[in-house]
Amino acid sequence: MKAIGSLVRGAALLTLTWAGAATAQQAPTPRPLAERIGHTDPARYRQLAKVHDGAGTMAFAPLLGADALSTNLIFVHRGVIPPHSGIGQHFHHQCEEMFVILDGEAQFTVDGRTATIAGPAAVPDRMGHAHALYNASDRPVQWLNINVGQTKRYDNLDLGDSREGAALDRVAQFAAVRFERDRLKPQGPVRMRRLLGPEVFTTPWAFVDHVLVPPGAALDGAAAPGISEMVYVIAGAGEAQVAGERAALRTGDALPVEVGAPRTLRATGAAPLELMVVGVARDLTAKAAYAASLPPR
Repeated sequence: MKAIGSLVRGAALLTLTWAGAATAQQAPTPRPLAERIGHTDPARYRQLAKVHDGAGTMAFAPLLGADALSTNLIFVHRGVIPPHSGIGQHFHHQCEEMFVILDGEAQFTVDGRTATIAGPAAVPDRMGHAHALYNASDRPVQWLNINVGQTKRYDNLDLGDSREGAALDRVAQFAAVRFERDRLKPQGPVRMRRLLGPEVFTTPWAFVDHVLVPPGAALDGAAAPGISEMVYVIAGAGEAQVAGERAALRTGDALPVEVGAPRTLRATGAAPLELMVVGVARDLTAKAAYAASLPPR
């Protein structure tokens, strides 16, 4: 089994073993909010080669695992892809993911079609569709991967294709979105834009939003009924208040927000707090109800 799959399954087994032992005695006490936030720390990155039969090497570490939320978020990974390295073409039977580059540019592949996309950008990789990522440039690329499943179970099938030297389409023949501040629209004190809606994904993945919170302002309220959130801090500093608990936020943090939990995300620095907010529904029924509640486009 390949490196990412081994890392995910090992962490899941440890979590399930611990959880089973704790249940036999008593329900575990929830960890404080500050301990549930994942922090980007290059010192923790694991060096791997030929990820999914890809070219070269890369380094990454999990920010959040399958135990972060009760919904089917399987993991959030953060890392760096060196020049002329990447993630080989593969697909998933029971889960889907989204590759994000936070800077530079990279060659994204979906179902054998490849295009160069400049960051910060994201490409959703739907369940059952082959995908890959290759850094053809001469500089490292900062990378993020989010995976959501039909269940908590991760799976993959590698195709033995690194996509080195792949023919490039001038225009991407697949869905791709960019994090562009100038396209955000005011919504109360914050500016935001829906990048991807529930129709994009086949798992309980519900949406991806780009949010900018001005200094001193806050994104307030709670997610829609039946929806959990994973909030990634693209840039800035802030404070999260979730279900009455408070914790600091900084660039590179991943914050899990459970279904039904009220949350306030405040920008505390001199610069705006820039966020990517990922919604994951409790199940497909909750996702369908959420989609039905949205206004017509």
